[in-house]
Amino acid sequence: MRSMGTRDSTPRLILWLCLGLLILVVGFVQCGVTYDRKALLINGQRRILFSGSIHYPRSTPDMWEGLIQKAKDGGVDVVETYVFWNLHEPSPGKYDFDGRNDLVRFVKTVHKAGLYAHLRIGPYVCAEWNFGGFPVWLKYVPGISFRTDNEPFKKAMQGFTERIVELMKSENLYESQGGPIILSQIENEYGRQGQLLGAEGHNYMTWAAKMAIATETGVPWVMCKEDDAPDPVINTCNGFYCDSFAPNKPYKPTIWTEAWSGWFTEFGGPMHHRPVQDLAFAVARFIQKGGSFVNYYMYHGGTNFGRTAGGPFVTTSYDYDAPIDEYGLIRQPKYGHLKELHKAHVYSSESGDCSAFLANYDTESASRVLFNNVHYNLPPWSISILPDCRNAVFNTAKVGVQTSQMEMLPTNTANFQWQSYLEDLSSLDDSSTFTTQGLLEQINVTRDTSDYLWYMTSVDIGETESFLHGGELPTLIIQSTGHAVHIFVNGQLSGSAFGTRENRRFTYRGKINLHSGTNKIALLSVAVGLPNVGGHFESWNTGILGPVALHGLSQGKRDLSWQKWTYLVGLRGEAMNLAYPTNTPSIGWMDASLTVQKPQPLTWHKTYFDAPEGDEPLALDMEGMGKGQIWVNGESIGRYWTAFATGDCDHCSYTGTYKPNKCLSGCGQPTQRYYHVPRSWLKPTQNLLVIFEEIGGNPSAVSLVKRSVSGVCAEVSEYHPNIKNWQLESYGKGQTFHRPKVHLKCSPGQAISAIKFASFGTPLGKCGSYQEGECHAATSYAILEKKCVGKARCAVTISNTNFGKDPCPNVLKRLTVEAVCSPETSLTSWKP
Repeated sequence: MRSMGTRDSTPRLILWLCLGLLILVVGFVQCGVTYDRKALLINGQRRILFSGSIHYPRSTPDMWEGLIQKAKDGGVDVVETYVFWNLHEPSPGKYDFDGRNDLVRFVKTVHKAGLYAHLRIGPYVCAEWNFGGFPVWLKYVPGISFRTDNEPFKKAMQGFTERIVELMKSENLYESQGGPIILSQIENEYGRQGQLLGAEGHNYMTWAAKMAIATETGVPWVMCKEDDAPDPVINTCNGFYCDSFAPNKPYKPTIWTEAWSGWFTEFGGPMHHRPVQDLAFAVARFIQKGGSFVNYYMYHGGTNFGRTAGGPFVTTSYDYDAPIDEYGLIRQPKYGHLKELHKAHVYSSESGDCSAFLANYDTESASRVLFNNVHYNLPPWSISILPDCRNAVFNTAKVGVQTSQMEMLPTNTANFQWQSYLEDLSSLDDSSTFTTQGLLEQINVTRDTSDYLWYMTSVDIGETESFLHGGELPTLIIQSTGHAVHIFVNGQLSGSAFGTRENRRFTYRGKINLHSGTNKIALLSVAVGLPNVGGHFESWNTGILGPVALHGLSQGKRDLSWQKWTYLVGLRGEAMNLAYPTNTPSIGWMDASLTVQKPQPLTWHKTYFDAPEGDEPLALDMEGMGKGQIWVNGESIGRYWTAFATGDCDHCSYTGTYKPNKCLSGCGQPTQRYYHVPRSWLKPTQNLLVIFEEIGGNPSAVSLVKRSVSGVCAEVSEYHPNIKNWQLESYGKGQTFHRPKVHLKCSPGQAISAIKFASFGTPLGKCGSYQEGECHAATSYAILEKKCVGKARCAVTISNTNFGKDPCPNVLKRLTVEAVCSPETSLTSWKP
């Protein structure tokens, strides 16, 4: 329902919620976590809980404490993470909980910060993660069928689930033991898959729930997007909006396990952005309708290091437009506006008195509404929160926090001096190969130990073929199930072809240059992450399954599919461990100046560099390169691909239902140009950087850059909602009006070096392109420069007296500012 934009009307949707009831302590002390229809009860206390997804392997252990603290500072109560089966059990019965896989350390870090944890064991996770989190060896268990009523699958799933639960219990990490874990999840988004499978799907889902409950964790279990979740498991919602969701039983709480803060990126596509006004609107609607637990997916997206990205074609960056960006820096205004939302709900729920939400669902018109004999202005597609049914302390569409402009800046690292090593295509036929009749499925051969599989065969050409005497060259046609292929004919790159995430199957068609006699055709099939969505993972195919055929010969078509093919898993450089510091033989490396003049495919490049000064997050700028993989000191940064993004990046509005293609950026540019290099992976000097380039990029343009705030903008009206203006004890009495302020803050180690724009009045435009409007206080620049320049942070009160006089009486004014942030060491001495 919408509140129409009439001049003076009562909104068509006003919900009064006595939110204080949600956190009343019951009359007896009850340990552990339970629930009722209103909320989770933690030791007998109801809570509205805000949660944020931070996946431990998508950042490094040295980042965890800072990320979790920023989440806490942003008003998050709970940290959510999946548990990634393929990381922890890379081979049957052999477990790995070290480094980025140290789940116990991560959960203890959450506990140390004073937050709760939600452990989504799955063990299917989806998450744009390779093979949906399943270990590939599971595919080869005899008789297995994934995610259905299948004994081999259930046995393996139960074994891993119980292993994780016992690990958590052994460290006393469940809330029932005094730890932080208040929720666990079994399976993941199974509803649609279960419906497709019918009785077998229902039986499997019911079994999974009973199996989980039997582990006796002392905390509730949830199933997301599973309407049939049996008691006592709570069914929950995932999506951009969940205000229409209700649990399947009236005595269960309303939980939103994935409030999508943005969307993932795929190579060849643009970046997706979800306006924070819409995200806040969606969350307020959910709470308004009785929701009591919201998890932002993601709160920090992080990085798909190594070969963990799924999809296929999901980028190495998993930034997700989250409140904390891929590099661990706060994204403003998303972080700050949600923080204000969380504050508003906390005050609402603690009041124990009348609370109200005023909503305007219209996507175009503002609404002026009368409520409790007071007028309120509601922008389109917005909700105002009144914790005392009087003072509007927050509106979802009115953003009062700063916007931070992030840039990749040069470091003091010297230019890279490259050496190169060419893959030796003449030695592909060695002892590591095997030969068989016909084309084989790729993962059955590689077992996902490498992205690369060589398919090699030969073709004999007679001297009388017409193309050898001026006729048209023959055409090679290859049908592949994914994801990419590079075609080499007699050792020379003849062409390449790629699928997409939506259409991983593709056909290559290209003329090839053959000579009389025996010709060698080598097809390098490349995986770009295994699919992560769906069921029956055991039946998925990748690689060249054919047909492969030559057209245009004298005899017509020659089908090569069923002749003898020779196979080689991986690259020679992989077998030689060229990416690792202890395995970089000098034999075969040459000065890269030779390859730069004429870039070659299938080339390894290496260089050494010193760690740059400072503590800003670092990235590799891969400008000039094509497609491949990156390692630093033997740690895999991930896959890179500078494929250019296509899409419509010209339109974006926070109003109206959000979809991933609504607000895009990066069209016409490489989907991902920068690749995160964690500082914890670096030594002070002599860091080894290795790049494998598939199609012939030029490494001379590659550089190490740092991510930093280059400027900040803010725009706040003189009557912006302010949480300080709510004081319960003054309800019904006169009270002092707390004027809003513009707050500006640079990154640590920076200060405001200049005011690029300032106007108190009616300025126009947006951050980066502001202009003065008809009303402008002449003192605007002077006031901002006096209060802010030379400081790391500043606050300026929005009032007529602060700017000398009212520049336009009876007009609603705002203060708009754009400031430049610079390193403190680069500023000349400045005194106030």
